Amino acid sequence: MNLTYTRLELKRAFRNPRFLIFAFAFPVFLFLIQSNVFIADDDPDKAAGIGILMVNMLAFGVFFAALSNGGRLATERAAGWQRQLRLTPLTGRGYLLGKGLTGLLLGLPVLIAVPAIAVLADGVSLDAAQWTRIIAGTWLGAIPFVLLGLLIGQLARPDTLQPLNMGISLIMGFLGGMWIPVDAMPDWLQHLAPILPSYWLTQLGRGAVTGDLSQRLDLTVAALAAWAIVLGTLVTWRYRKDSARA
Repeated sequence: MNLTYTRLELKRAFRNPRFLIFAFAFPVFLFLIQSNVFIADDDPDKAAGIGILMVNMLAFGVFFAALSNGGRLATERAAGWQRQLRLTPLTGRGYLLGKGLTGLLLGLPVLIAVPAIAVLADGVSLDAAQWTRIIAGTWLGAIPFVLLGLLIGQLARPDTLQPLNMGISLIMGFLGGMWIPVDAMPDWLQHLAPILPSYWLTQLGRGAVTGDLSQRLDLTVAALAAWAIVLGTLVTWRYRKDSARA
């Protein structure tokens, strides 16, 4: 993996206003709005409610960062940039690993900002084990979504990329419980939610703040690992197929 290439990719992303708005500012804004509008100060379950909202916005932030990162592959493929890279010392494995690491690193700002606001503005107090599970777990739990973003970038054309990403974001964000808690949904939607990897991403942090409607940690990790294996296999297959055609 070429760290210089990864550093350049990070600079490209952070210079993109659209990325900064949707992957950083938007989750922070939603957390502030939801925590002040939907949870009353005298609510006996305020701490758990704030914690769930925090977990949901962390999941949404890393999810959107992962999809945005992978989307650039579509533009690079259309412009012939991937073919040019194959003529350089950067290997295909290094290229994909660099893209994957970039997708993970892009999620770090929201993983710092939202918990900081939750502590300073809402008085959230958790122990070290809980914070580790929420922050480190959500960060590593984003791996399947980084791979999903890479797969979309390998399959989509630039003109279809934006509506495809938006459609996937709407489906996974809403049904996966990132925008509203799963327990606030109708019963039939609650049964559909576990089909999506976004549901399991929110479960990583939810189990640290409440036992209500939380899945076991081992089951959550296994579900996300299975998604990562499947998506990683598809990304590798598609990249090799494109390489063979070039």
